[in-house]
Amino acid sequence: MKDIKSYIAENKVPNHIAIIMDGNGRWAKLKGKPRVFGHKNGVTAVREVIEGCGEIGVNYLTLYAFSTENWNRPALEVKTLMSLLVSSLKKELKTLQKNNIKLNAIGNINLLPEKVNIELTEVIEKTKNNTALTLTLALSYGSRDEIVNVIRNISKKVVNNQIKIEEINENIINNHLYTFSLPDVDFMIRTSGEKRISNFLLWQLAYAEMYFSDTLWPDFRKENLFEAIIDYQNRERRFGKISEQIEKINE
Repeated sequence: MKDIKSYIAENKVPNHIAIIMDGNGRWAKLKGKPRVFGHKNGVTAVREVIEGCGEIGVNYLTLYAFSTENWNRPALEVKTLMSLLVSSLKKELKTLQKNNIKLNAIGNINLLPEKVNIELTEVIEKTKNNTALTLTLALSYGSRDEIVNVIRNISKKVVNNQIKIEEINENIINNHLYTFSLPDVDFMIRTSGEKRISNFLLWQLAYAEMYFSDTLWPDFRKENLFEAIIDYQNRERRFGKISEQIEKINE
């Protein structure tokens, strides 16, 4: 039987994939374990997806690791997630360097515990010159919070005569987003069977294709990623145009 990866067309690999890693708690519950057990086992899925993206030439991967709403979860779960983040960053630095992966982070990072912030900043600094894949962690991230932040910052510049109201356009807005250095998302994957985007990259997902997998995140592997990408490659992305126009562009 052919390896599923061999069915992926190299010239149609999405440039930027974003993933909502959902289902850790339910996975743990099915095994009679506390929710934190699911988060710890979800690290394997993260490694698999990063490795898979590297193998097929994805340039940007953004993972929804911790939302602004997640701060409302039980204190023990939040503490465990923060500890897991620190330990994972320490453990994975050597792998990131070996595979030429650049680490990036978006969100209200200032809300993270000092220990997390220090470790995160250190790994970002040490990997800043890597070029194979940009891995972005969305931490303390909420898209509505991001958009409110954009409006505030642009408004200040208007008041200070740095920007004229009539100059405000998509590029100006893009340049004030947390993701200003990233391209728009081409493909968004959500695991666990839930079909919503949960305040994730609302602006950046404007023309993204979406894929909802029933697999719970700790069970998600490279093969699941490749299946999703094959599904993506069988779609026609029209960006508001009609099929005939797309065909002419591709001729």
